[in-house]
Amino acid sequence: MGFKKMFASDGHDNLDQAAPLTEAEERVLTKLATKVIEWKMTVPAILFIESVKPLNFIGSQALIFFEPFVQTLFNIKDYDTFREMMERRENVERLLLKIEELDALALAKEKKTKKERKELRQDRGLFGRFSRKSRPKGPVPPNNPPADNE
Repeated sequence: MGFKKMFASDGHDNLDQAAPLTEAEERVLTKLATKVIEWKMTVPAILFIESVKPLNFIGSQALIFFEPFVQTLFNIKDYDTFREMMERRENVERLLLKIEELDALALAKEKKTKKERKELRQDRGLFGRFSRKSRPKGPVPPNNPPADNE
């Protein structure tokens, strides 16, 4: 690949025109995006990927250099698939979209969970089972036991 082609757009800025991902590539993208979301690194990952997007080919070549080190930590088949995917510029955009999609789903799930917890706290009240809602309504019966008439 020539130096001019390294930084040139290959006309696949529109993902509809790009070649579709294979099942293995889709699985690797989803796995990577899921890890980013689990580690709560969405914003740093998006900023980093957006800033190095023009250098995607150089980055994919750097991945070849680091391959011996990575073999001790990761599944080499997934790593090779990821490295080959990152050579194509449209896959960088697909990775960004997948991270944003999964982050939106995680955010919606988190909001739903927080809302449910808030409703549960409101139902229980400040002191849980000792709150007014758990007390019977009406006058409070006296604590004096009835006296035996013996």
